[in-house]
This record gives sequence, C-alpha cells and structure tokens, in this order.
Amino acid sequence: MKPEIKNRTDYPFLFPIQTRWADNDIYGHVNNVTYYSYFDTAANALLIQKAGFDIHHSPIIGLVVNSSCNFLEELTYPEIIEVGVAIAKIGNSSLTYDLAIFKQGKGEASAQGQFVHVFVERETKKSTSIPQEMRDALKNYLIK
Repeated sequence: MKPEIKNRTDYPFLFPIQTRWADNDIYGHVNNVTYYSYFDTAANALLIQKAGFDIHHSPIIGLVVNSSCNFLEELTYPEIIEVGVAIAKIGNSSLTYDLAIFKQGKGEASAQGQFVHVFVERETKKSTSIPQEMRDALKNYLIK
C-alpha cells in the first residue's frame, strides 16, 4: 500500500543537506541506510537550532527507539536535498517526528518516514520528562 505523498509545505522546518560521494552504493543511488542518517541529522538540527538543545552538555539525551521510511524516489550524488521535520506527537519523555526528504525544487517527497526519540538521563539512561522549555519551543513544529 503506497502512502499518501507529503508536500514540502507540510513541514515547518526544512534542513538542507548535500549528498556525499560516499552516500551512493554500488547501484548508483543513495543507500537506504543513509536516509536514516539524514533524518537523524535534521531532527537533531531542529532540537539544536530551535529548542536550544546542547548535545554535548545537556543532562538528558534523546535515544532513537523506533524509525521507519518509505522510499518513493531514489536520491543520488551530487544532489542538495532538504529534510522536512514536523513533530507528530510530544509525549512525557518522547518525541515522534514526521520526516520527509525533498529533492531541490520539488514539492513532493522522495522519501518520508517517522522517528521516535525517548529522552533519558545522560548518565543513568533512565527515561526522563522532556523539559518544559523544550516542549514550549517544539510546540511551534507540532502537526495540528
């Protein structure tokens, strides 16, 4: 069953990424595992740039506990892509991201997926609540 293809305008945060030579596999397109790297990079960019998350010193960290991707159109090197990020759900200790990858100049997604971060204490790895300041900042990216 083919998913409903998302549009660039569905995403309040767009993060540009240049595909790299090493991203291509032997078949001449970006390898599927690299799409997850793009998702991870963009989701963390949202946290850093818009929620003030300090990945090096914060007492909490986000661990990926679930991810998925629908591959709709292949990517290659060299291309500049944009990863669209929206927050699908803010839980007590988790964030569910709605993500999509767009080729430059294209409105429809080439790939789309989901990513779940669970926030834990950096030292103990025990689940912890998302701080209110982060919640407040991320509400602007919440899908209604």
